[in-house]
Amino acid sequence: MTRIEQARSGIITDETKQAAIKEGLAPEKLRSSVADGSAVIVRNKLRSIEPLVLGSQTRIKVNANIGTSSSQADIEYEIEKMRIAVKYGADAIMDLSTSGDLASIRKSIIKDCPVALGTVPLYEMAVRARSRGKSILEVSADDMFEVVEDHCREGVDFLTLHCGVTDQTVKRFMEVKRMAGAVSRGGTIMMEWIHKNKKENPLYEQYDRLLDILAEYDVAVSLGDGFRPGAIHDATDRVQIEELIILGDLVKRARNKNVGVFVEGPGHVPLDQVTTNMRIQKTLCNNAPFYVLGPIVTDISPGYDHISGAIGGALAAMSGADFLCYVTPAEHLRLPSLDDVREGVIASKIAAHSADVAKGHPGAIDWDNAISEAKTQLDWERILSLCVDPEKARQYRQSLPPETNKSLCSMCGEFCAVKRSKSVSEQEL
Repeated sequence: MTRIEQARSGIITDETKQAAIKEGLAPEKLRSSVADGSAVIVRNKLRSIEPLVLGSQTRIKVNANIGTSSSQADIEYEIEKMRIAVKYGADAIMDLSTSGDLASIRKSIIKDCPVALGTVPLYEMAVRARSRGKSILEVSADDMFEVVEDHCREGVDFLTLHCGVTDQTVKRFMEVKRMAGAVSRGGTIMMEWIHKNKKENPLYEQYDRLLDILAEYDVAVSLGDGFRPGAIHDATDRVQIEELIILGDLVKRARNKNVGVFVEGPGHVPLDQVTTNMRIQKTLCNNAPFYVLGPIVTDISPGYDHISGAIGGALAAMSGADFLCYVTPAEHLRLPSLDDVREGVIASKIAAHSADVAKGHPGAIDWDNAISEAKTQLDWERILSLCVDPEKARQYRQSLPPETNKSLCSMCGEFCAVKRSKSVSEQEL
């Protein structure tokens, strides 16, 4: 039985109990949410890790992308990125490798990764085709499903699959004449395949076959947004919404097959459209958990896209998104460095936590209250230990001039607002 089948049968497993406790939920509430699909517990049945829990009334989660490319294919460096991401709070990792021995790379990451791992099988379909002297546009449906099954068999916990890129949505894409076109690598591969072969997307046409493979390993499907906007000018257009309507139908079919499913979303979205996008997705996709890249709210921020993404992510999460894919300062420019990964995770973590506080998630504000109490006591050791990045905060503190009174902050000095407000508040009226 898959988790959904167990949940629908009224069974509260040990996994569900432990996950519910961590999320601050009653186990019955989580079971009910898994049963109706508004929450998903993500873990391949072959893996023994703490599962990723997404959706209704759960804490907002953060994903970090790693992976090789033709410009950088050092697997040890990518594994170190994974370790950095997990250290600073990533709840999941996606291996987006496109260069090297992808199967070996994936196995190495799975071996060392303590959190849920996702992949995009279309990338390996392209690499395998190239190794056989073929183009990705020449792969067959059987080739595609072979790669999907290999990823499941090796222990991958969730797969991003671009099932909503169909003959219909490709035609719509050609009509809308976007400024920035399509920016999803997997989505554009599938788009080209459909256009060249004059055939329907096998992942859509044979969707039940796909779901049967996923159900066998209890692997969740992340329905990829092949037409996510890559410029705020293109946000919330007809092709983006048309794909989302198709994904809503695919959500229902996945649930009917007892497969955990969540939906990927934009992308580049202007600030005034972020909440609207979240509400549209939750309506069209039957309250399925929503996974967003950022979203990035302005196109002028390369080098600072982690800030733009955190702004969009906080608003998106407060408005219904459940899972934030980090954005690093290197987005749009190059593969991220170790420092870029750290900054990207922390920025998204701040966004996620801010939304948890705003939504009143159980216990979320306790962290804020603890550090605020430490500040009122000028307890610097405790303040530093409670920061989202204690190492960076400690470096700033240690850089104070030697003559500085270490009990105070460098900005206020003798005019310390904490001490002065205490001198008033502790007096009798």
